[in-house]
Amino acid sequence: MSETTIDALCEKLKTYCSAEEVANVRRAYLFAERAHAGQQRMSGEPYITHPLAVASILADLQLDAPAVMAALLHDVVEDTDVTDANLVETFGAEVAALVDGVTKLKRIKFDSREEQQAENLRKMFMAMAKDIRVLIIKLADRLHNMRTIRYQTPDTQRRKARETLEIFAPLAHRLGINTIKWELEDISLRYLNPQQYYRIVNLMARKRKEREQFIDGVMDLLREKLTEMNLKAEVSGRAKHIYSIYRKMTTQHKEFNEIYDLFAVRVTVENIKDCYGVLGVVHTMWKPMPGRFKDYIAMPKANMYQSLHTTVIGPNGEPLEIQIRTWEMHQTAEYGIAAHWVYKESKTSQRADGDFAKKLAWFREVLEWQQDFRDAQEFMETLKIDLFSDQVFVFTPKGDVIELPAGSVPIDFAYRIHTAIGNRCIGAKVNGKMVPLDYRLRTGDIVEVVTSKHSYGPSRDWLKIVQSSQAKSKIRQWFKREKREENIARGRELIEKEIVRQRLDPKQLMNTPFLTEALHKFSFTKEEDLFAAVGYGGMSAAQVVTRLVEAHKKTLDEKPLDSLSLTSKTQQKPSDTGVRVKGVDNLLIRFARCCHPVPGDEIVGFVTRGRGVSVHRTDCPNVKSLIADGTRALDVEWATNKDWSYNAEIEVTALDRNGLVNEVMNAIAETKTDITAVSARADAKKIAHIHMSVRIRNLDHLRSVVERLKRLKDIYSVRRMVQ
Repeated sequence: MSETTIDALCEKLKTYCSAEEVANVRRAYLFAERAHAGQQRMSGEPYITHPLAVASILADLQLDAPAVMAALLHDVVEDTDVTDANLVETFGAEVAALVDGVTKLKRIKFDSREEQQAENLRKMFMAMAKDIRVLIIKLADRLHNMRTIRYQTPDTQRRKARETLEIFAPLAHRLGINTIKWELEDISLRYLNPQQYYRIVNLMARKRKEREQFIDGVMDLLREKLTEMNLKAEVSGRAKHIYSIYRKMTTQHKEFNEIYDLFAVRVTVENIKDCYGVLGVVHTMWKPMPGRFKDYIAMPKANMYQSLHTTVIGPNGEPLEIQIRTWEMHQTAEYGIAAHWVYKESKTSQRADGDFAKKLAWFREVLEWQQDFRDAQEFMETLKIDLFSDQVFVFTPKGDVIELPAGSVPIDFAYRIHTAIGNRCIGAKVNGKMVPLDYRLRTGDIVEVVTSKHSYGPSRDWLKIVQSSQAKSKIRQWFKREKREENIARGRELIEKEIVRQRLDPKQLMNTPFLTEALHKFSFTKEEDLFAAVGYGGMSAAQVVTRLVEAHKKTLDEKPLDSLSLTSKTQQKPSDTGVRVKGVDNLLIRFARCCHPVPGDEIVGFVTRGRGVSVHRTDCPNVKSLIADGTRALDVEWATNKDWSYNAEIEVTALDRNGLVNEVMNAIAETKTDITAVSARADAKKIAHIHMSVRIRNLDHLRSVVERLKRLKDIYSVRRMVQ
C-alpha cells in the first residue's frame, strides 16, 4: 500500500545518507509495518501511515538514519507485542534507546492525567540527557498528530491543542525548530479559538495582494542597491504566521489593520561581515525606527537563533521589518538543534560540535533540578516557568552575557555564575549601585555579586524570591547537605503542623503504614529522608499530608458506606467547628477545602467515606455533583462561636510594582486578620496575582478585608477563591 511513500522517504534520505543507512531505514519500515498490521488510525488509514509521516518530518529536518528508524518504530513497543529486547536484537542499542525515550508510560497507573503527562515528560527529559534526538522525534510525532487531529472529538481537540501550545510549541521554540513551532501554534489556535483564527486568515487573504505588491517593490529596490555595492545576497519575503499575528493583537491590544509587519523582508548572505554591510545599506536607503534594532548575531537567543533585525520607515512611510543573516544562521533559524546533524559532516563540524554542548546547557540544568521535585504537578509548573518563560539578558562586570528567566533576582545570577558564589552572596550591585536581593533584573543590567567568606550561607527566604530552578535546586542542596538533622526535625514539625491545620489527628496519620505508602509515592526509602526533604524545602508538608490522608482513606474505603461511623475519638464537637448537623449530635465535621465556608455563608453537608461530614458553601461548583442523588446530603447550620476562626482564600489582581505585596499584607494586618499563606506571581502583561489564605471570623469580617484591599492603589480586583 505505502511502497510509493516509503520510496519517497528513501529518496529524501539519499540526499544526505549512505546506501547502507537507507537500506536500514527500509528494513525498520517493513518491521513496523508487520508489527502494526491490522491496526488503524481514527481516520481509518492503516496505522503505519503515522510513523511513516513522523519519519518523513525528520527527513525534512535532515536528521540521521538512526533517528528516522526510531521514528518508524516509535509506537511498536507501546502498541504491539514487540519488546525493547526485540529492538536491541534487531536494530541495535542506539535505535532501541531512542524508541524507549519516546515511548509513553502507558503501563503505569497514575492518579491524574496531569501526573501522567508530567511523568511522560520527566522520562523524555531523562532520555534526552543521553540523546536530544528523543525530543525531536517526539515533536515530529506531535506535529503529525496535530495535522490529523480533525478525526478526534472536540474535547480531545481542545485538550491536545492547549497541551501543544503550553508544552510542545515552547519546546520546539527552545530547540530553535521554528518550522515545527509555527505549525504547532497555528493548528492549536485553529482548535482553541477557531473564530479568531479564520477571521485572521480571511483578513490576510484580503490584504495579501496589496502587501505582496509593496514587498515585491521593496525587494527590487534592495536587490538593485546591493548589486551596486557588490554585496552578494538573496532577498526574499516572509509572511507572518497566524498565531504570531493573534498574539500581537491580544497582547498589544491592536486591531488587524494596525499591524504593519504582516510581511518581512529577509536578506541572506555568505558571512557575518556582509550582514553588517547589508545593514548599512538598508539604513542608508530608509530611516531606521528608534529602538527597533536587535543584534541577535552578537547576542544569540538561547535557542541558537542569530540574525540582525531592523525596522525601517519604508516607501510610502510604511514600517518595514528586515532580517539579515548568513545561510548557516538561516539553517539554524529554521531547524534549530536539528541543524547540528546537517553540518556535522561538513567542514564546520568541529566548530558546530564544539558549540553543541553549550547550546544544550539549559537541558542539562533541567535534568539537574528535576531530581528535586517528587510531585508531578510541581514538576510541571516549574518546567513551564523555567523553560517557557521570557528571558532577560544581563552582563557580568567583564561583559559576559548571562541569560536568566524573566523576574530573576541577583541571587539567580549568583548561582548561575557558580554555586559557591551563590552560597556566599550577601548583596549585589546593579549598574554600579547597591540593590536589595529581591531586585528584579532587567535586560542590559550589569550585575556584580558581593560575597563574604563569613556568610552563614543561603536563607530559606531565598526560595521564595528566586525565579530560576537552578538557584532553587542549589539552595535546597545546601540545606540538604549542611543541616540534615535540623531538616529532619523541622520537616517532622511542619508535617504535624499541617495535619493540625487541617484539623486532623497527627498520632493517627503519622503511623508507619501510612508513612510507608507516602515513602513509596515520593521514592524515599527512609522516613528521615522524607522529613529532611520537607525540612530543606524540596517538597511541601501539604503534599505529604495529602498522601497520608489518601493512605488512611484506603483503609476506610474497604468498609461499606452504610456501616461507616461518622464519629471519632478526635471528633470535633459542634462548638469546636461552629457548625452542627440538624437533628444529630457527635458527628465528625470538617470544612471543604474547595470553597472554605465561613459563618454567614449558606452551607450544606455531605456524607463522606470515613471522614465524617464535609461542609460546603451552597454555591460551591462541586456541590451539584456531590449531592446529585440526594442520599448523602445533610442539613447543617452555623452555631455561633465568637472565638473560632475559619480559613478563607483570597486572590488580589493588581498592577505589578515594587512593594505591592508588602502593602497588601500591611492592609490585611490593619484589619487584625491573620495570614497563614501567601504566594504571588506576575504574568507577561505585568499583572500581579497574589493568593492568600487568611483566618476569618465570619462573612462580615471577610467583606471588611476585601473592601480594605480594594482601596489600595493599582488594585484591579479582589475576589474570594473557589477551587
